[in-house]
Amino acid sequence: MDCVFCAVVAGTEPAHRVLDDGVAVAFLDRRPLFPGHVLVVPRDHHPTLADLPAADVGPFFLRVQRVAAAVELGLGSAGSFVAANNRVSQSVPHLHVHVVPRNPKDGLRGFFWPRRAYSDEADAALVAERLRAALAS
Repeated sequence: MDCVFCAVVAGTEPAHRVLDDGVAVAFLDRRPLFPGHVLVVPRDHHPTLADLPAADVGPFFLRVQRVAAAVELGLGSAGSFVAANNRVSQSVPHLHVHVVPRNPKDGLRGFFWPRRAYSDEADAALVAERLRAALAS
């Protein structure tokens, strides 16, 4: 497997690590939105959040939570943006969570895509039903 994040975890690819334990590795993004933009990855290779074993979700996101708090405290930012892509817009197919320091008027405008309203309440209800059915399967 040729995964740059697995190489970072293994120590064969250089990275500015900010957390490294038995569960996750967190390191500075090479193309940050702002200084302090951190990627948190599980040690084991899992392409998406859906692939992460259920038993690993809590321990992994405790690390994400710690990194988010450290980004705010360590950089004096007013808050943080925490996000993960699954497949679409995921430049490396290894689960990774972005933790980005945020401040008022920093230039980022909410999400990076336009929002679209449901055509009506029936449309919203239909989408919700489809998701409930998927969760039940």
